[in-house]
Amino acid sequence: MPEESHRRAPGKLESEVLAVLWTAGEPMSASDVQARLRGDLAYTTVVTILGRLHDKGAVTREKRGRSFGYSPVEDEAGLTARRMRKVLDAGPDRDRVLARFVSELSGDDERTLRALLREAGGE
Repeated sequence: MPEESHRRAPGKLESEVLAVLWTAGEPMSASDVQARLRGDLAYTTVVTILGRLHDKGAVTREKRGRSFGYSPVEDEAGLTARRMRKVLDAGPDRDRVLARFVSELSGDDERTLRALLREAGGE
């Protein structure tokens, strides 16, 4: 079987690392994260992924002896919302993007969004 068949999809490894951090409830070292991940992932790969997540602002790190303890900045919903804002901010026409997004919501999602806007004082 070729080596590439074992590769994860882009972003999959970051998601797996974040899932480990979310369930931990406390800062974790790279070796702690490595131990909780399935498979035989190299320590250096875990350190690289944690570094990328830190650079993206998805995790914080604090010095713990000679290594770092990593913690997620937000829960999964918060991180998804941050990604959505980032995509929205990058679009050339924010109003059109929002209009298209809203027009493609399911009935349940539309009702949820309306209720959330009412709670936030948006209507």
